Amino acid sequence: MGDTGRRSSVPRKEPTPMPRIALYTLAVCVLAVAAAVVSFVQGSWLGIVWVLLAGLSSNMTWYYVKRGRAAAAQEKSVTG
Repeated sequence: MGDTGRRSSVPRKEPTPMPRIALYTLAVCVLAVAAAVVSFVQGSWLGIVWVLLAGLSSNMTWYYVKRGRAAAAQEKSVTG
């Protein structure tokens, strides 16, 4: 009564990780915030551009995270 060595015909469902693009945009957001802080500390108004880039990339991060969660929820849907 052991393993017969056959693979199950039902594929295993593993939790989907955060989409890679969301991780990239999160990294861009963190780096843009750091660059904005450095720019403002040095007295440069160029920090405004970094703040705008941080806002854009944070919005992109949330978008891709939500899209990934919605796709994962749709795959797990019973009525699908």
